[in-house]
Amino acid sequence: MKNLTELLNNRKVYFASDSHFGVPDREQSLRRERLFIKWLDDVKQDAQEIYLMGDLFEFWFEYKTVVQKGHVRLLGKLAEITDAGIPIYFFRGNHDVWAFDYFTEELNIKIYPDTLVKEIGGKKFFLGHGDGLGKGDNGYKFLKKVFRNKLNQWFFRWLHPDIGTWLGLYWSNKSRVANVNTGLDKVNQEGLDRITGFCREELKTRPDIDYFVFGHIHQPAEIRLNEKSTYYSIGDWINYFSYLVFDGEKVEMKKYADGQ
Repeated sequence: MKNLTELLNNRKVYFASDSHFGVPDREQSLRRERLFIKWLDDVKQDAQEIYLMGDLFEFWFEYKTVVQKGHVRLLGKLAEITDAGIPIYFFRGNHDVWAFDYFTEELNIKIYPDTLVKEIGGKKFFLGHGDGLGKGDNGYKFLKKVFRNKLNQWFFRWLHPDIGTWLGLYWSNKSRVANVNTGLDKVNQEGLDRITGFCREELKTRPDIDYFVFGHIHQPAEIRLNEKSTYYSIGDWINYFSYLVFDGEKVEMKKYADGQ
């Protein structure tokens, strides 16, 4: 039987992104949500930390006294994991940009609104959702400023939750339709190129970064930047059911077997 030191040394760090729970309908979303919860149950057995890299929900807005309907199984599982002493970190994505303090107060999950450089197991990680990084995509960058404006958030909060949630999902689905019409392969490649360019620019001033880890693109990818640094695009929990795991020595891209 392994002693405590061996167990601690074998603990791993997990990264997942872009589950977009809430679409395309309740039945299919719940099926994916149950699968994600099963993955959480599996990885908590040896997890040192878990990083959720954004767009956990298709739409999320925190009212002062109201919690959105649905996802109770997932929220309960996240609370169970943090109560067990396993830290979970959440990076706000473009679909859950209005996640404020609920995750922290109720689930004990630390929220990061932007990017973070962190040393994990002796390696330097540059972490974030990935939206708005790199050159171009100016239309979205403008919308991001609008969504983050505190006055706009205050006005939106005064909408009845049924109306606010309907509006949020309506515009979210409009964006998804626009991407399909453009061609997802083209959108994904443009996104990968944009973030790869961002990583290369960052390395000019931060050559110590070992791994860049982002979501947002939905396409799993491992892009070698130089002999030291690699950019990982995590993928999603819609089509790929992909995630990253860092065992203290290397980062590995995996697909959850039950998601096949």
